[in-house]
Amino acid sequence: MLSLRTLSVLTVTALSLAACGAPGDGPSAAATPQFVEPTPTTASSAPEPAAPSATAAPPAAAGKITVPSTPKKKTASKKPASAPLSVKYVFPVKASNVDYHPTHSKYPATDIFADCGEPVVATTSGVLLEVSYKDEYVKGRPDGPLNGGLSVSLLGDDGVRYYGSHLSKVQSGIKKGSRVKAGQLLGKVGRTGNANNVCHLHYGISPPCARVGDWKVRRGVVWPASFLDSWRKSGNKSPVAKVKAWKTAHNCRP
Repeated sequence: MLSLRTLSVLTVTALSLAACGAPGDGPSAAATPQFVEPTPTTASSAPEPAAPSATAAPPAAAGKITVPSTPKKKTASKKPASAPLSVKYVFPVKASNVDYHPTHSKYPATDIFADCGEPVVATTSGVLLEVSYKDEYVKGRPDGPLNGGLSVSLLGDDGVRYYGSHLSKVQSGIKKGSRVKAGQLLGKVGRTGNANNVCHLHYGISPPCARVGDWKVRRGVVWPASFLDSWRKSGNKSPVAKVKAWKTAHNCRP
């Protein structure tokens, strides 16, 4: 027969096993929750399923937690800051009797031959970079910026510099920093500077580099003849691409 003390110990042990679960038993109410398959129900006891919503998300797979995805914000498409600038070009000398060479001695430019006094006009709209009002050329001196005599340099709205020299006169009111439009009168054809006493307009196309007054660039770096051919026939051929390519190849910086 068991003693009273032995019975007490067995009773306490049984109660403890019932509370914590013996090895191999299922989890108790205090254990970490687990996701399990729902218990099948009979047709008579199961509630009638609701009609699926058009916007309802699909049910999550058993045993997995589904986190709703955050809708992506729609970003407005970026529009260009401004449309490409369209400019008008005109032939730089307004005369019926005019001619020019397709090439030029030593560097890319051209001489536009017309009678002295014929109007010289702005090739396109833009701002005047340089204006020379006085003929300071001295024959026999080394070539330099004074070769052009009276001259005008224009930075077009297309970013290209247009230079005309040997003028007999600079039009009144034309000065550095002035804004002009295509076809506006700049001066008159002449033979100032190193013009060999021949009436003509020396014409050069170039990019504006760090030194705007660098005459070796300003006097011309791109052949003008094909553009003059277009402008003379009221065309609008642009030298922008040619000038940009030269600028890149020669590390020219504004």
